[in-house]
Formats: sequence, structure tokens, C-alpha cells
Amino acid sequence: MELKIFMTVFGAIFLAELGDKTQLATVLFAAESNVSRWLVFFAASLALVVSSGIGVLAGSFFSEFVEPKYLSYAAGAGFIVIGVWTLWAAAG
Repeated sequence: MELKIFMTVFGAIFLAELGDKTQLATVLFAAESNVSRWLVFFAASLALVVSSGIGVLAGSFFSEFVEPKYLSYAAGAGFIVIGVWTLWAAAG
């Protein structure tokens, strides 16, 4: 069961991050000729670990007050709002 959860979380986050602005920013930092690729890799990795930790802590905190089902609804609605805003900004 733990491996299934691990693979589900890994797959979802990995796919969500592909082509994401975070990955694009990392590409730009690594493209600089005078920058260590390893330094960019470790800094970007640490940033993702810290932001994931914040997400885990926030999820743990909110799950004590709100059912996870409603947290999923809120996250989905948030993605829709961001998507609509992105489309609106691109069209304008």
C-alpha cells in the first residue's frame, strides 16, 4: 500500500511539474554559462522539498478541520480559476 501511495504522489507531482514555470525557471538558471549546474540542481531541489513540506504541513493542518474531499474540491476550483485567468490574460 505504501508503494502505491508513493508512486501515485510521485507520478502526479512529476507530471504536474513537467513544463511548469518552476522547471522553466530552472532551465533558464542552468543555461547561464557561469553558473554551476550542480548548484542550480541542488538549489531547485531544496526549494521543491521545502515547498512540498509546506504543502504537507498545510494539508495536515487543514484536514483536521475540513474533510479531504472538500480540500480536493477547493484545489480543483483553484486550478480552474488559475486556468481561466491564464487564458484570459493570454487573450487580452
